Amino acid sequence: MPRTPEQYEAMRLATRTKIQTAAMRLFVRQGYGSTNVQHIADQAGISTGLLYRHYKTKEQLFEELVQFAMAGMETLIDRFHTSGEPAEELARFANEVYLDLSTGDDLEHLLLLMTQSFFSTETNSRKSALKQLHTDLLQATSALIVRGQRQGKLREGNAYEMAQYFFSAIQGLATMKVILEEKFSMPSRSLLTLVFDQEGGSL
Repeated sequence: MPRTPEQYEAMRLATRTKIQTAAMRLFVRQGYGSTNVQHIADQAGISTGLLYRHYKTKEQLFEELVQFAMAGMETLIDRFHTSGEPAEELARFANEVYLDLSTGDDLEHLLLLMTQSFFSTETNSRKSALKQLHTDLLQATSALIVRGQRQGKLREGNAYEMAQYFFSAIQGLATMKVILEEKFSMPSRSLLTLVFDQEGGSL
């Protein structure tokens, strides 16, 4: 029985996801320059011919992954700007980070991929875009913290410094997970938000 268009589309998306996952892992763990199309195809368990049907070049694949990561940050910025529940929103996000770093490996690879893109790109426009995106994220987070402080639900202090510490901790955990692999131990959820939780919170 011939496959339906929906089945073909599902297969196409599944293959594309396998390619992206394999490429992210290889770009981060062995470096962009040391990764070629054959490596990615082997990691994904497909032929190079099938990979080329989805991506014409390694550069195109890398660019799509970076754009995907940047779009995720933009979504988070919008989410923080529009949230009316600062303490609850930060707790929800910390919980998502905890689950992602505890059970998967996409988050750490996406975070390190953006870092790799910043330091490896030769275009000032890409560097500027990444720098601006990180600045916007810190500003949105610090504004969220200020709203929580005004509600009396978050610790008093310099909100921008808290935001910077919070995301530095997440970036550091992502790096440590890639380096330590099976020896990595994810800290408790409450430790992620300890920097802006009110004093007296339990660990």
